[in-house]
Amino acid sequence: MSNANGSDAGRIDLDLIARMIAPESRVLDVGCGDGDLLALLRAQKDIDGRGVELSQEGVNASVARGLAVVQGDADTDLVDYPDDAFDYVILSQTIQATRNPKAVLREMKRIGRHVIVSFPNFGNWRVRLKLLFSGRMPETRSLGYSWYDTPNIHLCTVLDFASLCAELGLEIEDALILTGEKARRISNPGCFANLFASDAVFLLSRKN
Repeated sequence: MSNANGSDAGRIDLDLIARMIAPESRVLDVGCGDGDLLALLRAQKDIDGRGVELSQEGVNASVARGLAVVQGDADTDLVDYPDDAFDYVILSQTIQATRNPKAVLREMKRIGRHVIVSFPNFGNWRVRLKLLFSGRMPETRSLGYSWYDTPNIHLCTVLDFASLCAELGLEIEDALILTGEKARRISNPGCFANLFASDAVFLLSRKN
């Protein structure tokens, strides 16, 4: 399952994710697309990387780059991985396209010591204004699809995601919000972050 933001322009989140990962870690990238993040992590962090991708085109492109990527579905295939198989399990710009985000996060928590998730924020002020004044589903850089052909079936806000993490016993180790091309670290994902973030990146771990 490749990223579902409809644009490559917002992929600054890949650099932010890379900074969160320790060198020589075991990494699983779920919905890895063409393998851009895995290739970046291999070059910068010398990771032991694996990928899962829904589209055959993405798998073929990743394998052609020498990456260990298999075809699979985040909603059904993560159950096949053993507990604590990876140091980091990543889901970048894809959680909103899963059928059951809560179950996917639960499996990621089980198989990885750390979980990293990036997603478009539906609570952004531009999204709110477009919906308020046009009365139609918004299209933005991060949400670049019309309502009738979007793969994004479970859109959420920063506050929604933080609430789900608390419910699943996932501790927020680090959180970054994107406003345009700028990233800002936040200590508490509150109303300010929810209003101004176009996208968010969360580093999570199991609560002790």
